[in-house]
Amino acid sequence: MPAPDVYGDGLLNPLPEVNPFERIPYDGILFATDRAPAEEDDPEHYYRNDRGLIVRLGLAEIQFGKKEFQWDFARQISMLKSRTSEFPVKISNVEEWGMMGSSLPDWFDMNLLSQDETPVDATDKFVEAINAQLAVSKKKDVYVYVHGYKVVYENPVLVSAELWHFLGYEGAFVAYAWPSTPSKFAYIKDSDTSAGFARNLRLLLELVAERTEAEQIHVIGYSNGTRLVTRAMEQLALIHSEETDEQIYEQLRIKNVILVGSDLDRGVFGSYVSDGLLSVSKHTSIYMSQHDKALGVSQFLTRRERLGQMWGGKGGELHPLARQALIDNRHRLSFINVSDAEGADTGNGHGYFRSSPWASSDVLMSISYDLSPAQRGLLSQDDLPVYTFSEDYIPRLWQAIRTVDPVFSKDLDAFMHGQTAH
Repeated sequence: MPAPDVYGDGLLNPLPEVNPFERIPYDGILFATDRAPAEEDDPEHYYRNDRGLIVRLGLAEIQFGKKEFQWDFARQISMLKSRTSEFPVKISNVEEWGMMGSSLPDWFDMNLLSQDETPVDATDKFVEAINAQLAVSKKKDVYVYVHGYKVVYENPVLVSAELWHFLGYEGAFVAYAWPSTPSKFAYIKDSDTSAGFARNLRLLLELVAERTEAEQIHVIGYSNGTRLVTRAMEQLALIHSEETDEQIYEQLRIKNVILVGSDLDRGVFGSYVSDGLLSVSKHTSIYMSQHDKALGVSQFLTRRERLGQMWGGKGGELHPLARQALIDNRHRLSFINVSDAEGADTGNGHGYFRSSPWASSDVLMSISYDLSPAQRGLLSQDDLPVYTFSEDYIPRLWQAIRTVDPVFSKDLDAFMHGQTAH
């Protein structure tokens, strides 16, 4: 993905000067998946595009570049907005540690499996890996990425590797790979899975909250995967319905829920809100775009407006009660209109959180710093919690970050001084 513009074409670099994997206790990206494991001769190398019975935990080793590289080179070239050479990211090996014990159904009898088929419970090993990484990280946060439909297992792992790279390898990152199918004809099948198998994601989030040293948890959901994320949040809301917002946060520690290109029925989201979804996290951000053609197709198929679409058009205006509900919840809910962000209309306009250097800047900075959309330099739309990008978004974002990050402020001052002298 292009480097986020917040880093100024490598001028402001979040990456450490020495290879971070010399201190990270594992070499790759942690993953959790409820896909079925692939056979040895299976063309799907690691996991199949079918549902598995349980959640499996492990580590995917990542290779940057076409061959062995020097860290200085990776640190420099990956921050460039326009790269003169390809810098691919791929999985070099996958090591499955075993299952997440809590995901095993109560009705299942492990004794019916042969010894070779029986996975070990890797919960302790997974928790220990997260805690070991948090122990050597300045930020004690855990990030969970949930992908969209029509992709194979490798996709969420590689996207997570990109996002963690541009976060400077702070905190611990977990790729959640649900069983989507790489076929445009699998939309209904994948939609059933993303909505119906939220239990497994919920169990993962409960595990991270209960067993790790994470101070905060951030969840990024994309496209069809936002159905899974929001359903998991609703389940948590119902489980904790008798508790206050403060009590819920103390137990779950979910700081940000970010929904990008959300292929979720707006009415369904409203139903989840009625069940207390907004009480589960400190803040929920919904990114929207008028250029998102993929959601236009989804709207055509479902005959329902999608959460990630802009309001307007036939059937798209807000009901007065819905408008008031947004106003009342503006401290917990924000809508980010990326239509005017650089690169937001790339391709079919659906993958802007990676293709737009402005959108990626905003997503990453929203989980790096405790800044509201207005504090990040976005412009508010009337009385609603809807925010847009201004022409001077990046300078405004820089000024916002310098107020909370002394190191960033020092680097920015040096850059501005150099520009003035020049």
